[in-house]
Amino acid sequence: MPVLPIQSSTTTEECLHLGRLIVLTGPSGVGKGTLMRSLLQRHPELYFSVSATTRSPRSGEIDGKNYYFVSLSKFEQLVAEREFLEWAEFAGNYYGTPREAVLNQIQSGKLVVLEIELEGARQIRASFPSALSIFILPPSFDELEKRIRSRAQDSEEAIARRLLRAQEEIQAADEFDIQIVNDDFETALNDIETVLFK
Repeated sequence: MPVLPIQSSTTTEECLHLGRLIVLTGPSGVGKGTLMRSLLQRHPELYFSVSATTRSPRSGEIDGKNYYFVSLSKFEQLVAEREFLEWAEFAGNYYGTPREAVLNQIQSGKLVVLEIELEGARQIRASFPSALSIFILPPSFDELEKRIRSRAQDSEEAIARRLLRAQEEIQAADEFDIQIVNDDFETALNDIETVLFK
């Protein structure tokens, strides 16, 4: 993962007048990753920021495309060097957004999209007040639980942790500029496009 120190003369707010930072978040299992993939297929002009994580790759995931998969010690080093725009712990693993690549893309006038967890989204709102934040909601909590279980990727203990975390995250939805319910996939995708390109 190429990480370079940002020039001290460049503030985050100075970058934002050229491009725009978009934050997409929502509880685990809500479908934000699938929405993001479809959005990027339809709009290749968007820049998707690849996060770093300490978790192991899932089947089919590619280092540098889905995530930068790094060791805990490497992640801690990057945190110490302030190389992340935001970082957070989720379900026992750490996730972070590389700072330099995002700021470079915003400076070049791009719409930069982050798909991150609630804690990271709050950090972004503190450092980028003019970022546009979108929260993806499930049609119901029961439907969210069904989606998480249908993945068949987690232990019962991990599912319980994700569901508890999801309840807390859903309560924070009104902190975001836009809330979109992912009930019908195409409708949710069209709603995101309307927000970004209206």
